[in-house]
Amino acid sequence: MSADQGGLTHFDAQGDARMVDVGGKPETAREATATATVVMRPETLALIQEGRARKGDVLGVARLAGIMAAKRTAELIPLCHALPLSAADLMLRAAPPDRLVIEATVRTMARTGVEMEALTAVSLAALTVYDMVKAVDRGMRIEGVRLLRKSGGASGDFSAP
Repeated sequence: MSADQGGLTHFDAQGDARMVDVGGKPETAREATATATVVMRPETLALIQEGRARKGDVLGVARLAGIMAAKRTAELIPLCHALPLSAADLMLRAAPPDRLVIEATVRTMARTGVEMEALTAVSLAALTVYDMVKAVDRGMRIEGVRLLRKSGGASGDFSAP
């Protein structure tokens, strides 16, 4: 059963996991944007914004972690295809009093989409923020990891409501 018929493409007729064969699909421009939010104490957000974290530049390190994660998604998620990424952009912005919003946009010219790369990027960036300031705020929460939009491919465009 195909994905457009409501089937799950990562399972064969016997229900076993499989990597989808995308060899017959055309290469098209594809883009995906995902988001995540790290909720923390206001004092922790101020520490990050003011560059006073003991481990260094939290936002810069988290941005690099997200980019690296996007590039290595196929190594982390078993059935993902390795994709030649043309861009991985991460934006981290404070949303006072207690939130850091992370957004990643990933682009490629490939036979399959980059949704997983964008989602992996924001997830690892959020985990990096947690790691870098956990000594002062172990109660932080990572919330709202989701796909915001995607374009390209046979399934067309998607925008979250």
